[in-house]
Amino acid sequence: MRVLFISRASFYSDKGGDTIQALNTAEQLRQLGVSIDIKLCNERIDYSKYDLIHFFNIIRPADILRHIQKSGKPFVVSTIYVDYSEYEKKMRKGIAGWLFRTIPPDLIEYAKAIARSVVGGEKIISPSYILLGQKRSVKKIIRQASMLLPNSENEYKRLVNHFQIGQKYRVIPNAIDPELFNAVSGRMARIKNRVLCVGRIEGRKNQLNLIKAIKGSTFELFVIGSPAPNQSAYYKACKQAAGPNVHFIENIPQEKLIDFYLSAQIHVLPSWFETTGLSSLEAAAMGCQIVVTDKGDTREYFENLAHYCDPSLPDSILKAIEEAAIAKPAKALQEKIITKYIWPVTAAKTLEAYKIALQ
Repeated sequence: MRVLFISRASFYSDKGGDTIQALNTAEQLRQLGVSIDIKLCNERIDYSKYDLIHFFNIIRPADILRHIQKSGKPFVVSTIYVDYSEYEKKMRKGIAGWLFRTIPPDLIEYAKAIARSVVGGEKIISPSYILLGQKRSVKKIIRQASMLLPNSENEYKRLVNHFQIGQKYRVIPNAIDPELFNAVSGRMARIKNRVLCVGRIEGRKNQLNLIKAIKGSTFELFVIGSPAPNQSAYYKACKQAAGPNVHFIENIPQEKLIDFYLSAQIHVLPSWFETTGLSSLEAAAMGCQIVVTDKGDTREYFENLAHYCDPSLPDSILKAIEEAAIAKPAKALQEKIITKYIWPVTAAKTLEAYKIALQ
């Protein structure tokens, strides 16, 4: 079986959770005998070599439409269906903030696609997207897909609820590398009240409210990540708000995160929205207590084994951290992650979905 992965033009230059998901899924599928090539949406592609195309990020339909029209190949979509409309409406400043508070979510995404093209240089490769708009473009992709591959049942339900159209689907869980993120008992003592937040520094990840939450507290916070493109002002605001108990460390390779995960008592990801939160999965596998946003699909992964916060309220974030600090060791969550949410399981489920899609 020959499968082509197609993702956004900034897949490598602006790495995100979708980058990690696609690269690890590809690696594991190759071990199962599947031939995988990864191309960017703006590349010239010879589709004839492939049996199936696998797209990522359904909220970026402008990256997909041209390829389904030109290839004529069956395709599946890892939907990664996020909803940042609350963040856009509440936290965006200036003209963009005013605009996003007055238009519906689909028009927000349409405006962002146009802005990426005009300002960011990400050319809209599908002219039909301009005419169809965001919502009709996504519905067209759903309608024509052989199968959708959401990260959770809740993600699929949100998708159907918003677009009022369904399709065959299989849940493909997000995951971790079980060999890399494998806590070794006694390797390192956890430091009481040490808090970790791993992720790109940007408004949507909400590090600023986390910093405000622990300011003046007995907690010591390590923020690990680099600012996302066009987020330098947000990064500056985070550093200005930080007290002496906050430390910033630029993005480091995953293997170098291990000692941080092992030494921290708590990992916090208070995002405005998460389908999962890969760093939360990694930290849970390493035995950290988990504080995570209550916005999105996080409860399907972490159930009652994590501590949830309202990202808009620093007091809510602090309360969840305080609860995590006195909680018993998170053995049940750790066991769940390292058995159910690992890349070999993800790849096996993906291959099963491919076979159904090609029938």
